[in-house]
Amino acid sequence: MQLETLRYPIGKFSPPQQISPEERQHHIAEIESLPQKMRQAVENLSDAQLDTPYREGGWTIRQVVHHVPDSHLNGYIRFKWTLTEEQPTIKLYYEDRWATLSDAQDTPPEVSLRLLEALHQRWVILLKNMQEEDWAKTFMHPEQGRLVRLDTALALYAWHGKHHLAHIQSLKDRRGW
Repeated sequence: MQLETLRYPIGKFSPPQQISPEERQHHIAEIESLPQKMRQAVENLSDAQLDTPYREGGWTIRQVVHHVPDSHLNGYIRFKWTLTEEQPTIKLYYEDRWATLSDAQDTPPEVSLRLLEALHQRWVILLKNMQEEDWAKTFMHPEQGRLVRLDTALALYAWHGKHHLAHIQSLKDRRGW
C-alpha cells in the first residue's frame, strides 16, 4: 500500500467553498457519532495491538485514540473563542509532541474514550444551538495566515474523526484483526 494512502486513507481534507445547513447537520451527526465509532474500533484490541503503528513511522493506535480528544478539545475551544470574541487568533499546539507525552503513550484508551464522549456531548449541544450567522464567524489561524469560518472548521473536525478512524480500521483490516 502506498504511503500516501496509509497516511490519508479517506483522502486529504479539502475545504468546501460553501456548506449548506443540511451539510452542517451531517457534519454535526458525524461528530456526535464519533465517540461510539472510536470505542467500537478499538474494542477487544490487546495492548500489543494498541501499541502497533497504523503505518511505518506513524502513531500507534493508542496514540491515535489519545490524539483525537486532544485535537477536538482544541477545536471545541476554538469554537468557543470564536463565538465569544471578535476574530480571535487561535493558539497552535504541537500534536506530534503531545503524542510523545506519557498520557498518550501509556494511558489506557478508555480514559480518552470517556473524555471524547463527554467532550462531544458538550460540543454537539453547542453546535446544535448555533445561529445561522454564527457559522460565518471566523478565527485567525496564525500558521496558515488566514481566517477560518466556523462552518469550515466543522467540516474539518468531522473529516478529522473519520480520518483517524480509517487509520485504525485500515490497520485492523490489513492485519486481519
